Amino acid sequence: MLKDQKNSIANAGAKQLPSLRDVAGPIILVGAGKMGTALLDGWLSLGLNPHKIAVIEPQPSPELAAQALGGLRLNPPDPAALRPAAIVLAVKPQTAADAVPPLASAASGAVVISIMAGRTLGFLSQALGDATAAVRAMPNTPASIGRGMTVAVANANTSPAQCELAQRLLAATGAFEWVDNEALLDAVTAVSGSGPAYVFLLAECLAQAGIAAGLPPKLAAKLARETVAGAGELLHRSPHEPTTLRQNVTSPGGTTAAALDILIGAAGMHGLMEKAIAAATRRSRELAG
Repeated sequence: MLKDQKNSIANAGAKQLPSLRDVAGPIILVGAGKMGTALLDGWLSLGLNPHKIAVIEPQPSPELAAQALGGLRLNPPDPAALRPAAIVLAVKPQTAADAVPPLASAASGAVVISIMAGRTLGFLSQALGDATAAVRAMPNTPASIGRGMTVAVANANTSPAQCELAQRLLAATGAFEWVDNEALLDAVTAVSGSGPAYVFLLAECLAQAGIAAGLPPKLAAKLARETVAGAGELLHRSPHEPTTLRQNVTSPGGTTAAALDILIGAAGMHGLMEKAIAAATRRSRELAG
């Protein structure tokens, strides 16, 4: 039943997410690094009242301090007194053992949303209590420009209303999906969490190959950057599958076909990418313990 409810929320979410003005709050954000700041910026841009947000960050940036002047609460002395609707954990995983347990009182009655890589739902229950409503999520770095991809899983204590709140907060930075099996987050981490690095590597390799083919370095870098960015935007906007888009560019016997014969050949990209994703998935499992 919860799966069906979450799927219904996810399907409706794409239509409902333009505004966060009606979120009751309070929302506590723990950690305002790159990903935490991306979430905060997304919430504010979608209309979440800064008076409903509290941020716990021992080293606040000047921008965050300025936002505090606009009503956002910075480092409240007693987070539990706020009676938050949600606590979003965006601290580094290696600091979690120290940063998370002190939030146990504040977590009572709230949904705790973690974007800490490798920190499981089991860790959250152990640190905050077995009754904690918890969501574990894996975003990626394009969240910083509102084009992220986030996948999340909720534990059995999380109500449909809390799932909806979690989705609305996480989808403020881009696309969103639920899964029911936490083990899938290792593969999610390998594909979308680490995936931007693979795309950036493609741009690097494309530029280097252009230089090797005789292009001036500056021109090769621009061609690679704009081609990868443009192809990504086309993929984003097009209703067609990647295979169809690739085939549309490939004339039989042409220049693209000659290159793809190498890239898809015996030592080609499909097999190499499968090995890379498998390695990243294994490492994610190791880090999660």
